[in-house]
Amino acid sequence: MASQEIKIVNEAGIHARPASMLVLLANKFKEDINIVKNGREINAKSIMGIMSLGVSCGDTLEIISDNNDAVEQLVELIGSGFGE
Repeated sequence: MASQEIKIVNEAGIHARPASMLVLLANKFKEDINIVKNGREINAKSIMGIMSLGVSCGDTLEIISDNNDAVEQLVELIGSGFGE
């Protein structure tokens, strides 16, 4: 099991476009991938789950999966600020 924490750097947080980017990337992996914010865990392959977290700039998320590559790629995407 791999996990890594990442701080949200883009000013708009995770709104619809970044959430869809996360879901598209997460769905490239067969393993389960979860995102945790303040103890609340959701499926990274669910856009509604991601949107329900209400992620803002400065929030910290934990990415969890059995696939180390999946964790690294999602952390990289989030760390890039989703190109915004």
